[in-house]
Amino acid sequence: MSRPTPPTTLPPSQPHLGTGGSCTLVGAGPGDPELLTIKALKAIQAATVLLVDDLVSDAIVAQASPTARIIYVGKRGGCKSTPQAFIEKLMLMAVNEGENVVRLKGGDPFIFGRGGEEVEHLRAAGVPVTVINGITAGLAGLTSLGAPLTHREHAHGVVFVTGHAKPGDAGTDWRQLATTARDAKLTLVIYMGVSGAFTIEQELLCGLPASTPVAIIQHASLPHQRHAVTTLDDLHGTITREALASPSVIVVGDVVHGVAAASEHGEQPVLAARRG
Repeated sequence: MSRPTPPTTLPPSQPHLGTGGSCTLVGAGPGDPELLTIKALKAIQAATVLLVDDLVSDAIVAQASPTARIIYVGKRGGCKSTPQAFIEKLMLMAVNEGENVVRLKGGDPFIFGRGGEEVEHLRAAGVPVTVINGITAGLAGLTSLGAPLTHREHAHGVVFVTGHAKPGDAGTDWRQLATTARDAKLTLVIYMGVSGAFTIEQELLCGLPASTPVAIIQHASLPHQRHAVTTLDDLHGTITREALASPSVIVVGDVVHGVAAASEHGEQPVLAARRG
């Protein structure tokens, strides 16, 4: 069932501040409602208005009060999206009207969720904001396959990086990042990288071995989660053959060997991964 089309115009009235409204940015996590924090669930249930991102699952939206007003403000690459400035205006308008506003965002609001921009906008308007963290997909995805992001022997740290640069921005220096990851033994977790996988693969190969293990996890934590494990030199090819698409996270590094180790010990993913 498709969701309503995001709004394109603001209602005409915008009352003044001081009517008792509030705003909370809530991380909905990767999609499985059981991965919500207790604090996040309480905020969702108490909201009178929810502004919901496209990647928030229906099962999580269903936790809202039946009297709450739910407004879908989808933002996904390659699709029709609600402009960020308009979302911020909607948030401010609802607070001005005295609503208990929850901005419900997939994953964590402060990890590629543009939560920082929204907080800045609201604070500039004199509106205090509460932020409730959520489990980010990069963590949930690899965990569901039985592998960690850090390991004392294999990975001394982890880098969360976007594969989708802001228009006009040069984007990530993948060659430099590959060299740093190799020398410092870091795991790379790449969000929004599927469409640019060929370039990412070629650039990372300038600093990382072709045999570096890679996992691609689509729809992390959801019943229809799918994944593939491959090597860096076949990243793009694997994505193409397996028809993996957004939303997916790409995990690069020796910790991915843990996926195979989990399989050897008979462990199953937290949610069964299916292909095709």
